[in-house]
Amino acid sequence: MKKPVRRKRKAARVLSRRLVYKGPIFWVTSERVIEPSGVRVLREIVRHNGSIVILATTDDPREPLVLLERQYRHAAKDFLWELPAGRIDEGERPLPAAKRELLEETGYSAAKWKQVLKFYASPGFLAEPMTLFWATGLKRGVAQPEDDEVIEQRLVPLSKAVRMVLRGTIRDAKTIAGVLWLAHRQKPSKVRN
Repeated sequence: MKKPVRRKRKAARVLSRRLVYKGPIFWVTSERVIEPSGVRVLREIVRHNGSIVILATTDDPREPLVLLERQYRHAAKDFLWELPAGRIDEGERPLPAAKRELLEETGYSAAKWKQVLKFYASPGFLAEPMTLFWATGLKRGVAQPEDDEVIEQRLVPLSKAVRMVLRGTIRDAKTIAGVLWLAHRQKPSKVRN
């Protein structure tokens, strides 16, 4: 059986780039590009250093409990259930950022960390890579939230978290990805490769 030939990916050609906005968390560029397909287009992109997401779970062999947070998100005009998450500071690596955010937001630390996913939430206009870590061996401590963070937290059985996703109670994409990843890992589907 022959191995498939991998073709080198053709990159887009940036014709011009203009900084539209620069803030403390993200910046926006307007770029005229020729995409790999040959299409010439104007793209406005929200740029970000990247974020980390923490899927913190207990080690219960019957069913892990998932650490969820509930906080007000003005862009959604609602309170959302989410996994702990935060931005990666300039020059910071993802794992130290994840450990920092988990402690700050929840007071928990974890004995074991594993990177399980890396994704973009909305790559049509948002250049924010998100790295999801699975944190186990939890130890409770004292939360140290930032002044603008008012966070309720709850340990939820994985089966309940999955129901929250399927019923639309959890509407945050990074949380949906993490919860469904863990549910699949706990009970892999019987799909043949």
